[in-house]
Amino acid sequence: MDVEFAEADDAQWAEYDALARRAYGQPVPDVTHLGPYADRRVALRRGRVVAGGMAVLVPQWFGGRPVPAASMGCGCVAPEERGGRLAALLAQERVRAVQEQGAVLATLWTASNGYVRRLGWDAPAQVFSWAVPTAALKQAATDTMEITHSDTAQLADLRDRLAGRWNGPWQRPAWWGTWQQERHPDLETYAFASRGREPSGVLATATQRTPGGRQLVVHDFWAADAPTADAMLAFLGRHHGRVPTVMFERTGLPPGPVLQQRLASVGTATAKAWHPWMLRVLDPVRAVELRGWPGHLDDEIVLDLADLEGAGFSRHTLSIGAGSARLTPGGAQRGRTADVTLTMGQFSLWYAGGYRSPATAALAGLRGEEDVLARLLAATADREPWLADYF
Repeated sequence: MDVEFAEADDAQWAEYDALARRAYGQPVPDVTHLGPYADRRVALRRGRVVAGGMAVLVPQWFGGRPVPAASMGCGCVAPEERGGRLAALLAQERVRAVQEQGAVLATLWTASNGYVRRLGWDAPAQVFSWAVPTAALKQAATDTMEITHSDTAQLADLRDRLAGRWNGPWQRPAWWGTWQQERHPDLETYAFASRGREPSGVLATATQRTPGGRQLVVHDFWAADAPTADAMLAFLGRHHGRVPTVMFERTGLPPGPVLQQRLASVGTATAKAWHPWMLRVLDPVRAVELRGWPGHLDDEIVLDLADLEGAGFSRHTLSIGAGSARLTPGGAQRGRTADVTLTMGQFSLWYAGGYRSPATAALAGLRGEEDVLARLLAATADREPWLADYF
């Protein structure tokens, strides 16, 4: 293939911006907004940009610890270049570049789930947005907290503490607020606190015009406990005189029945399924070493990990104890059957806590006895997967 790959300079990135508009059929603002903070890669044919993409090196929380990761976005191939494996070769080049910079994980949002799954990614969770009549939220909760209009940067520490309760959220960098303000100029942030106490909730909203008028869009919903979540929903309900609908963005509500349990009638809410975020563990040994683990576990499980080509397996021993873990290549007695056999995509999904029970793991294709699967899942299922940033 007569193509070379390069880290894009400003002129090449401007050329890629024009290409992305043509390939997506619309402007792609993050090509400009995230460009200054990203690793930018392009594919060149005879000096002309024919494909590209970016990756931001941002740690993600797993097991309560930030793990070096690369969030990969804005990738595309020129329409006239599609069908020749250029996308797969570009993905390999982008992964190589971020690994050299220390990333042990790679995350992306994509509508091409099947394609990237073959390249080693898998989806830890389903993703939904929710549209709710504003008046229904007014009825759902009571006002019990002090609310302060705040600056995003002032709440960064609180947000990181709450993000650490989940598997997947960014440890947001210093430039995050600038990027969001460029994307959503009317974004407003509020802190929620019990009287006389430190804040326990962060809510970020923006107003969006719709064919029927306006709606309030929730971009951030971080609550430490149920009273805080109640107060945040009640605050949203106060807008019922101005906007008829509150829309929780695909990243704007944690998984679970946070919303549904507080509605008088669940039928008032409308859910829309979106393409999911997907995770790939680039370096299993380092990724296991760097994430957090439940302190009460003491276990050893032998794994067979399939390579991406499906040509064979590599034997590893997972050892967990005292809040840490190691994944050691080999380590098992020769001839011993592995306790669990899984692909690298399944390993990534397990790493993110995406399997909630041995039954779901078995249906997804993990091979192992039910009691061993239960032990393996217990190591990562203490936190649910949630990626609260869309890029």
